[in-house]
Amino acid sequence: MLDGRRVLLIISGGIAAYKSLELIRRLKDKGCAVRCILTRGGANFVTPLAVAALSGDKVYQETFSLTDEAEMGHIRLSREADLVVVAPATANLLAKMAAGIADDLASTALLATDKPVLVAPAMNTMMWDHAATRANMAVLEGRGISRIGPNSGDLACGEVGGGRMAEPAEILAAIEAHLGGGAGPLAGRRAIVTSGPTHEPIDPVRYIANRSSGKQGHAIASALAALGAEVTLVSGPVTLPDPAGLTTVRVESAADMLRAVEAALPADIAVCAAAVADWTVANRSGEKRKKSPGAPPPVIELTPNPDILATLSKPGPRRPRLVVGFAAETEKLMEHARDKLARKGCDWIVANDVSAGSGTFGGDSNAVHVIDASAAESWPRLGKDEVAARLAARIAAALEGTP
Repeated sequence: MLDGRRVLLIISGGIAAYKSLELIRRLKDKGCAVRCILTRGGANFVTPLAVAALSGDKVYQETFSLTDEAEMGHIRLSREADLVVVAPATANLLAKMAAGIADDLASTALLATDKPVLVAPAMNTMMWDHAATRANMAVLEGRGISRIGPNSGDLACGEVGGGRMAEPAEILAAIEAHLGGGAGPLAGRRAIVTSGPTHEPIDPVRYIANRSSGKQGHAIASALAALGAEVTLVSGPVTLPDPAGLTTVRVESAADMLRAVEAALPADIAVCAAAVADWTVANRSGEKRKKSPGAPPPVIELTPNPDILATLSKPGPRRPRLVVGFAAETEKLMEHARDKLARKGCDWIVANDVSAGSGTFGGDSNAVHVIDASAAESWPRLGKDEVAARLAARIAAALEGTP
């Protein structure tokens, strides 16, 4: 998909600059040519030698380098790429872009380019949430500049919140969405992915939920889109940003999720990665339930939620060609997953251990077993983006040659 394409990668000064090295490697593995501009701040976190070794090209740093301007001036540098990517994009560089300031090679190249630009912001959560940064980002998006992330999570400064740079796999998927041009083994296929938890209201204030973060489902949606699929992501309440290059529908309850999934049909692929609540509250209150001194706690009556996976798996003209479910288990993992495969009628089950201490719910890695009617395939613990990439590739291989 990226073979022969050209990316200009601008690496600015933030601790997340180390991720840019992995991004370069992934782009090169895809056959993409990568030229890099390294700012003075960026050079405090990654070395020019490391960037040059991975990109296989010279690293550009100074605006007024006589050699660089003679051999590859900032105008050529900014216009010979198919896409300009800024990762990490600091608050300072975003502000320069919004104001049209050109006081170093990176900002000059960005002002001189006539190519699409993708930024991956990375900064402290207070800086990301500051009104100035948000206003600058709104200006840039209004000019057509695309953004991937930032994500929420642990930050290098020790705080937790928004501002964490998107992972290299997420940025790669966004780049492929920009440059893929409809290519890829899943081009022409439609996919539905569910992700995250559902919230089942008890009253206007309280709800029943679970610990799902949505990281795995969102990664799967991005991985399918990167292979060319037209993806609709139906997401329960999560703190993750909407992935680039696909359609995201945000919902609250299981009933909402089912309606959104059915509205997205027909599809060739359905991946039900969401942790859907098994029950909803039958006697939900329209007002906040109040406690009274000496009174017993209210009785909450539960009723089964609609079964989204079983609904999608029913034979019929609207059934996706491939339906993949997830089994989040705390015991007898393989036994319960095989039983779920038989009961639901889906084609594959992806089983994962979510017991205490596994680190699966809310974590960045996962160890899964992919089970079908005839076999089980166990994968080692991988990053959730790697799990997603493997699963997307397996789906593409299963559908290869089918109408």
